[in-house]
Amino acid sequence: MSESVFERKEIKYILTNEQHEGLVKELEGRMEADKYGLTKVCNIYFDTPNFRLIRESIEKPKYKEKLRLRTYGIPTMDSPAFIELKKKLMGMVHKRREILPYGEAMEYLVNGVIPSRWSQIFEEIDWVLYFYEGLAPAMVLCYDRIAYVGTEDPQLRLTFDSNVTFRTDDLDLMHGAHGQKLLEDGTYIMELKIQDAMPLWLSGILDKLKIYPGSYTKYGNAYKKFLNDGGIV
Repeated sequence: MSESVFERKEIKYILTNEQHEGLVKELEGRMEADKYGLTKVCNIYFDTPNFRLIRESIEKPKYKEKLRLRTYGIPTMDSPAFIELKKKLMGMVHKRREILPYGEAMEYLVNGVIPSRWSQIFEEIDWVLYFYEGLAPAMVLCYDRIAYVGTEDPQLRLTFDSNVTFRTDDLDLMHGAHGQKLLEDGTYIMELKIQDAMPLWLSGILDKLKIYPGSYTKYGNAYKKFLNDGGIV
């Protein structure tokens, strides 16, 4: 989890519990769960007061970007936290990531306190904080994740996310993963992360199980649910 620069394709799928179980069985011998096992992933998404970033993202432009703070597990002030600037251009995801203690990361992102160390990636993050006026914590979004990696190709990754919750108040990850459910129980969000083309063997398995790609963003769909439930922007 320490890499700071990623460039890859990310393909989303929505799976039923039966499809998930069938796929995990089919992956035996080709992919295996990574060393972290089941992990609680917690995020704070940053946005403008009128949710400009996610509104523009939902319109599916050729270029879009998001800024979030991520921890693995419920953090304390000293827990490692990842500031992630995620950009998508013509279907390719470009992610820049820096790590700070959670408390220091929040001081930087919320109050503008310069971190104890600086880098080119912080320069990029700083520009985004300047460009989008009023950027601030907008939503907490948490889920359970288990990641699989290729036994022969470690660059091949699949992640399965479930138990997705979100909230637009109490925007501190130290307060836990409580919130409104985004998906029904037994539903999984799968992401395929690849550098080039999908392996033919995996394509065949997905076709066999009738698992097809679809456009899905957790933050975007949580925002839509927030609006449908009477949220005001």
